[in-house]
Amino acid sequence: MASKTIPPETSQVERHGYLFGHPIAHSMSPLLHQTVYDGLGLKWSQFPLDSMDMELFLKLRQDPKFYGAAVTMPHKVAILQHLDGLTPEGASVGAVNTLFIREDPETGKRRYMGTNTDVVGIRDSFYQNISDPDESFHGRPGLVIGGGGAARSAVYALRTWMKASKIYLVNRDRNEVKAVIDECKARGYGNELIDVASVEQAEKLEGVGAIVACVPNFSPKSELEKEARRVLECFLAKEHKGAILEMCYHPSPWTEIAEISQKAGWKVVLGTEAMIYQGLEQDKYWTGKEIEEMPLKEVHQVIAAKLSEAKL
Repeated sequence: MASKTIPPETSQVERHGYLFGHPIAHSMSPLLHQTVYDGLGLKWSQFPLDSMDMELFLKLRQDPKFYGAAVTMPHKVAILQHLDGLTPEGASVGAVNTLFIREDPETGKRRYMGTNTDVVGIRDSFYQNISDPDESFHGRPGLVIGGGGAARSAVYALRTWMKASKIYLVNRDRNEVKAVIDECKARGYGNELIDVASVEQAEKLEGVGAIVACVPNFSPKSELEKEARRVLECFLAKEHKGAILEMCYHPSPWTEIAEISQKAGWKVVLGTEAMIYQGLEQDKYWTGKEIEEMPLKEVHQVIAAKLSEAKL
């Protein structure tokens, strides 16, 4: 059965990669990368490998024409033991979404390397869309909504590159927040992380500059979910208005949180921006080209067109 998951088209391109994960049917990753390769004049393709089978993937990556892979759930942590090295981002986040190849200068053998471009996607979403970061979010507290892997990536980006003075964490589940704080501390970027559990606590805190929302788009139902939403609304209502990145973009990038943020006077950055910039960063590793050399406009256009198509 496994052989059926191997894309037969690999023989028709000069080099190929994979999107390895499950489920991946809704992913726009192959479309994004194809747009980049076509724009660069490369006869390359990324093929979806919707599979839980790590052994299959490890065999496929031995192909001399393989250039690397986007690695998504549930393999982002499991892949670590099958790599020869990590970038600082991959090591610090403790999860890899990108496998790329480098040659060992001494032996000439391939080294399978891992990085995490999700953190770069978050960073670049802000810097590519906010004209005055000093005014908007530098030197101010950041805010992360959620408690999963994306929340950890957001903490890393805010702490490492975006000059957040401290980071507030807002979530319905205190245990998830504690897990994020503990892991970020263990990895060396967990200072000044504050669990904000109530509106009373939020009211006393300094306003924020950059917010990253890492939760699915749904109306709060339980009392804990409602309180988390009220905490967010408390921060949105404060005097300083910065920028919020809404990471959720499926099925639509315009979410409840995007709507209430815009109404409160905040600049909203859609989650497709994070998806695009993390993908372009992957292509930097795979092609050796800088982002400025890539067809940025075309990538934005095809992703916007794909989203409109999904709404029809």
